[in-house]
Amino acid sequence: MNAILLAPDKFKGSLDAAAVAAALAAGIADADPGRPVRRCPVADGGEGTVAAALAAGWEPVTTTATGPTGAPLTAVWARDGVSALVELASTAGLAVLPGGVRDPGGAGTEGLGTVLAAVLDAGCTDVVVGLGGSATTDGGAGLLRGLGARVLDAGGAEVGRGGAALARADRLDLAGLHPRLRDPAVRVRLAADVDNPLLGPHGAAAVYGPQKGADASGVAALDDALARWVRVLAAATGTDADADALAAAPGAGAAGGAGLALTAVCGARVAPGVGTVLELTGFDDELAGAGLVVTGEGRLDAQTLHGKAPAGVAAAARAAGTPVVAVAGQVTLGPAALRAAGFVATYALTDTALDHRDAVDRAAELLRLLGARIATDHPSPTRPMIRSRP
Repeated sequence: MNAILLAPDKFKGSLDAAAVAAALAAGIADADPGRPVRRCPVADGGEGTVAAALAAGWEPVTTTATGPTGAPLTAVWARDGVSALVELASTAGLAVLPGGVRDPGGAGTEGLGTVLAAVLDAGCTDVVVGLGGSATTDGGAGLLRGLGARVLDAGGAEVGRGGAALARADRLDLAGLHPRLRDPAVRVRLAADVDNPLLGPHGAAAVYGPQKGADASGVAALDDALARWVRVLAAATGTDADADALAAAPGAGAAGGAGLALTAVCGARVAPGVGTVLELTGFDDELAGAGLVVTGEGRLDAQTLHGKAPAGVAAAARAAGTPVVAVAGQVTLGPAALRAAGFVATYALTDTALDHRDAVDRAAELLRLLGARIATDHPSPTRPMIRSRP
């Protein structure tokens, strides 16, 4: 029970989750060279989800696709036998926008459909799609196009890329849809950490449109376009009487409604992002026998408590009776909130860094120091704690 399990998420803008774990492991070895350390980098369904699977031993597969504005790119997905993990952020995420320029009405999910087609062509039957980090609000229309469907206007012409174009959508032609999407042996799960509906004040456009670059008028236009799209989608899938139910389903608004199309077309189900990633990366196996868990992310704040990876790790570890500490670039949660989330201690890079920029630039170095401190503060049961003299 003296092993330390390192299960951090990425420190966005600084280090990926595997690099965070490596820095902490080096610090633990500095302070307690014989201490067993296990590494299980995690994610919540957004950027870094595929990397977490690869760190757990999954096989990387590359596919040529397009980004959110149509520029070509190479996407990496993860495979383990007949299981596949696909990350929306790699083809339709904010991080892959050319030049970082946001296009709230024109960004689409076609590239995600291309990757999913490759996954199906490869014979995978258990498909998980991480929905976090999207730059799009197209209700999944683009990904259906990438899978062979056509979105048509009243004159029979194909509508353009992005959510704004859905204002002209009149019919969805599923004749060319990838045939394996209708195979009952294929199971699609959508890993998401939000439960927003598609439309209205709590919907995809209203809540997430502004962070993707939409102003007030753009949000209203996208919401109207999505309302039209859900009716078209429901009619094409034979559920026109249930269009309102489709739009109101928890999670329908995740990633700009991207998962909605898969829900309607092939019965995909929304699952908690971090819980799904913990399952896929074998977290419970790594947790068995550990005496301490270390998790974290770039910033521990109020959002952490709503489906983010550190909160999910803390809940799983607490259920197993294992204490959990957190590391972060910055901690803004108060002591009571941290205790309620299950953290017995927290460590922030900003406590020793010169400033925020220094914490980002020297994250690996500072995390190594924190790893040593954690090993000292939480010694192995077989090794007495050594206290420095006053």
